[in-house]
Amino acid sequence: MRFSVYVFDAYGTLFDVHSAVRRHAAALGPDAQRLSEIWRAKQLEYSWVRTLGRRYRSFWLLTEDALDWAFTAVPTADRGLRADLLDAYAKLDCYPEVPALLTELRDMGVKIAILSNGSPKMLDKAVSAAGLDGLFDEVLSVDAIHVYKPDPQVYDIVTNRFRVFPSNVSFQSSNRWDIAGASEFGFRSVWINRIGAADEYAEMKPAAVLPSLTGLTALG
Repeated sequence: MRFSVYVFDAYGTLFDVHSAVRRHAAALGPDAQRLSEIWRAKQLEYSWVRTLGRRYRSFWLLTEDALDWAFTAVPTADRGLRADLLDAYAKLDCYPEVPALLTELRDMGVKIAILSNGSPKMLDKAVSAAGLDGLFDEVLSVDAIHVYKPDPQVYDIVTNRFRVFPSNVSFQSSNRWDIAGASEFGFRSVWINRIGAADEYAEMKPAAVLPSLTGLTALG
């Protein structure tokens, strides 16, 4: 195998970040999708700003903060659903192709890991709720260094843990900015472009683009 380690971003790549709101869409009303999009955007924005300011706050707390701001931006949504939405976020649906793909990689004998902004407890709950226990060699969180992606220190967690060069790592993410960071670090980066988004960061290209994780092993 060209790559001895396959590393996956968690949120948006393995786990559907919008599935939490979908579970309560009827109660939230016609602006449910807008609430979900704002929630996700603010969650990421808060991680970048905290990293720039060197003021780390756990991803779970940022998730709570982002939901509170989303409720402010979408006043039609019932704030009484806050606890239900957070509980749903802790137990997000994984994308349908994920279990089979991870099992295939496991059978190939490569190392499999998550590298995520998520806090360790968040990730443990997400993995367990999705029935993915036992499929990962490591679940790696930025909480170990108190810096968020796409800071290069985050990607170095992988090379330090597995004692490999960046070129031995295949990194998969649905977030184009994450792919940019991983490419700059030296990983073989595969952009999982689930929504058919336009490309950006032209000088930091992915090695490959897929519409889902299906077909990843065919890339070699």
